[in-house]
Amino acid sequence: MPGLIIVSVVFLFILLVPVLMYNTLVGKRNQVHNIFGTMDAMLKKRWDLIPNLVSTVKGYADHERGLFEAVTEARAKAQSGQLNNDQKVGLENSFMQLLGVVRATVENYPQLKASDNFMHLQRTLNELEEQISAARRAYNASVTDYNNSVQMFPTNIIANMFNFQPMTLFQIEAGERENPNVKGLL
Repeated sequence: MPGLIIVSVVFLFILLVPVLMYNTLVGKRNQVHNIFGTMDAMLKKRWDLIPNLVSTVKGYADHERGLFEAVTEARAKAQSGQLNNDQKVGLENSFMQLLGVVRATVENYPQLKASDNFMHLQRTLNELEEQISAARRAYNASVTDYNNSVQMFPTNIIANMFNFQPMTLFQIEAGERENPNVKGLL
């Protein structure tokens, strides 16, 4: 009888551990998707704000047409609904540099900086950027936690069995950390 209890406990342990590991992986993957969804909603809000900002700036800076076309093209890609999460992350990473160029361009137009409409849009965009930055940090922390579970022993065994794949972090490329060269882009 005691042998049967020991065998039952060992069998239950062998059955229960993989189930718990699988459920942990699913929970972490769902958390990443949830945080990405929140961040995606904020990014959409920013993409919706961009045309107002661009049209306000365009009135002052008509000769920077190439910059505004690049912003418009990036917005169209973002709103196409045809990008997977990794492509959205890539587009967002490259858009951050473009947004820096827009801000640098605005520095050349003191009368634009004095416009109430522009100042309101700029404040709204700055607040949104702070929220997006916080969401990125939460997303990256969640992705790191998930990726650790997918890649570390013993959960990596279950992850490989059920095809859990590592996810992409939001990263800023080294070149994007530098101040934008407005003259070279316009």
